Amino acid sequence: MAGKSIVAEVREIRLAEELIRLGARLQLLEAETKLSRDRLIKLYKEVRGVSPPKGMLPFSPDWFMTWRPNVHSSLFHSIYRNVQPLIDEADERPTLRALIESYRLYLQTVQAHGEEAVLSFTRAWTLPRFFDAGVLHLNACTRCGGRFIGHLCDDFTCGLCQPPSRAGKSA
Repeated sequence: MAGKSIVAEVREIRLAEELIRLGARLQLLEAETKLSRDRLIKLYKEVRGVSPPKGMLPFSPDWFMTWRPNVHSSLFHSIYRNVQPLIDEADERPTLRALIESYRLYLQTVQAHGEEAVLSFTRAWTLPRFFDAGVLHLNACTRCGGRFIGHLCDDFTCGLCQPPSRAGKSA
């Protein structure tokens, strides 16, 4: 970050720390901050106490189609769609800020209902990208009218109205 101000660098470090605490993977940090990979690895180790996980980011939209992830992803996406217009456009990164605030609200919501979060921050980060690319869409359930993530579909019944036969049987 040669030639940048110390204040700008501190903002980047704070953002990276916030993302790490939410569970962001290293590749996400590299994409969303201006910090070097070495700095991000050191920061990750300092914040989490372990090295960042290795491997590729999840990239398949199929994960969002399975029963439980679909319910959680649909909940998150609903929160995100409603939070996004509330974020101040003067924010340096309004889309990322909306994602962070939406993910926090998602965590609070599932924890308030005694559930464990199924959607990781990294998957939440990929979700709007799938929508922007036209890979995923919101479908209205023909029974309850709720809107759920899926491929473009005319006749859709959600996993809450018609859960799979083994839903809820695993611990």
